[in-house]
Amino acid sequence: HFANVGKMVAIGSGAERKVDDLMLSRYACYLIVQNGDPRKEVIAVGQTYFAVKTRQQELIENYDILSEEQKRLAIRAEMVEHNKSLAEAAKQAGVETPQEYAVFQNKGYQGLYGGLGMRDIHARKGLKPNEKILDHMGSTELAANLFRATQTDEKLRRENIQGKDAANETHYQVGRKVRQTIAELGGTMPEDLPAPEKSIKQIQREQKKLAKGKDGQR
Repeated sequence: HFANVGKMVAIGSGAERKVDDLMLSRYACYLIVQNGDPRKEVIAVGQTYFAVKTRQQELIENYDILSEEQKRLAIRAEMVEHNKSLAEAAKQAGVETPQEYAVFQNKGYQGLYGGLGMRDIHARKGLKPNEKILDHMGSTELAANLFRATQTDEKLRRENIQGKDAANETHYQVGRKVRQTIAELGGTMPEDLPAPEKSIKQIQREQKKLAKGKDGQR
């Protein structure tokens, strides 16, 4: 995977000199990114990409063969659990009141959505006041938000971040990094992703109705 190759380079006055070089296979590039210094931008972006893919695989086996609705339900359920853990981590950092937590959550959305807060996203999706934005996201948008939540949770705990301002900034920067990774990979920004026709609540109601129908046939 690491092939030694040589190449000629100009050293001035028309002269050339052979220098050693390496030709890397795709697998070698993966190894370098996974084990490199995350302070380097290209390494950090690459490691974030692998983390996203790993988390997607861990989320549920055979993820790729699920229908879009099944993916949404699975990720939304994960989001519920991880938001609980995130709320706990934020509280330990000093985010105490419901108002402070609302600000904290808004900062994460602003980082991920290029400055758009929860109200902006809510309005952009054309939702009713009692509808939740997470219930009106496709699987790709939900996955980006799940990664934002899990990475913020881990960073708050790992670095023992203290103070609500520091926690807010952490959430914003993690959201911003996820957004940057999406851009680096050529993906669609979350605010530009289409809203699904059915909400999570609607899908859940349909599944319950279907399950009752099957039970009645037994």
